[in-house]
Amino acid sequence: MDGTNGDTIVEFRDVYKIFGPQPRGRALDLARSGIPKKEVQRLTGHVVGMTDVNFAVNRGEIFVVMGLSGSGKSTAIRMVNKLYDVTNGEVLVDGVDVQKLEGTQLQVFRREKMGMVFQHFALFPHRNVIDNVGYGLKVQKVDRDERNRAALHALSLVGLAPFADHRPAQLSGGMQQRVGLARALASDPDILLMDEAFSALDPLIRRQMQDEMMEIQSRVQKTILFITHDLNEALRIGDRVCIMKDGAVVQIGTPEEILTEPATGYVAEFVQDVDQGRVIKVHEVMTEPQPVPHDMSLSDAMTLCDDVTGRFCCDDEGKPVALLTAADGLRVRSMGSDDLKAALRSDFDKCSPEATLNEMYAAAGRGLSIAVVNDDGHLVGNLDPRLIMEEMGRVEQLIDGFEREVFM
Repeated sequence: MDGTNGDTIVEFRDVYKIFGPQPRGRALDLARSGIPKKEVQRLTGHVVGMTDVNFAVNRGEIFVVMGLSGSGKSTAIRMVNKLYDVTNGEVLVDGVDVQKLEGTQLQVFRREKMGMVFQHFALFPHRNVIDNVGYGLKVQKVDRDERNRAALHALSLVGLAPFADHRPAQLSGGMQQRVGLARALASDPDILLMDEAFSALDPLIRRQMQDEMMEIQSRVQKTILFITHDLNEALRIGDRVCIMKDGAVVQIGTPEEILTEPATGYVAEFVQDVDQGRVIKVHEVMTEPQPVPHDMSLSDAMTLCDDVTGRFCCDDEGKPVALLTAADGLRVRSMGSDDLKAALRSDFDKCSPEATLNEMYAAAGRGLSIAVVNDDGHLVGNLDPRLIMEEMGRVEQLIDGFEREVFM
């Protein structure tokens, strides 16, 4: 099971789901003994939806479950709100065993604890936007003024407050999906369940929706369980990603971990077509900064520049103010000077540890070390431009190694 340090809000414990007339019979026994999904179906006529699934979702994170058709990803999200019964195991939401809830208790739990965003917008064509957004609150018998206030607040979050009186048919596909997101947010649930929510959108609109969702998440800090078959989408929006195959969890990790440390050939096959530079962040490859003291001689300072493209000098607060490169040091020394200040330059680039390698590609083209600074401007790392290409090459070699294992 993937270890997490946060406050767990959703947890799957040893979960199995078997589809068929006798789910707790021979099919479950075979699945628990490790028999593959296809073989279980051949022997019993039952379909294994999930096999020994374990994961924990932290409060406030975007947890993406990713896989192809038949992987079990959509089954997982339907377990959280008990649209499907568990064959074996437990699904806990904020410590509550969802599978033990029935009737009114289950309905209240669903309404108050979670909101659902569907692949297809599922809007009422005869209702205007504000009434669509407030429909869940209407079901809860919230009075009209209060639900309109909540609906308008949710619409403002997705940038659609001016369209409150429009009908869905008057909106574009992307706008309709934002209405669906607003409807899920209107009741202020702890958890958003998003099942292939952007899959029906055109690529450009889909990317815009991803951006908007992440921007909204930065403000509302909901727990989002997001289902997708698109690895690029998973790596772009997920704080962590769970990759599933044939009903089982293959790997759980941050986008960087999935990309740079694929656990199996199956994962490596997925990531081989991903633009690594768009996912790998600077903190993955930066080195300790080891700044040069201002009172050091140029000769001594140059010994720190061996095999790096520069070292930084910092002010008394630890903020980088100058860069020493081996080339500049040699130039000054060739003129007979050992003055460190004469060799320092101030035309260096800075970046955040969270910047992607792609974002720093142009700056790296200058061939100079890049100062990695935190929010306060303090030097926390040194990004040698060569490290960018070395990391990209390392990932490609790792993926090639998995491919050779598969085909040998």
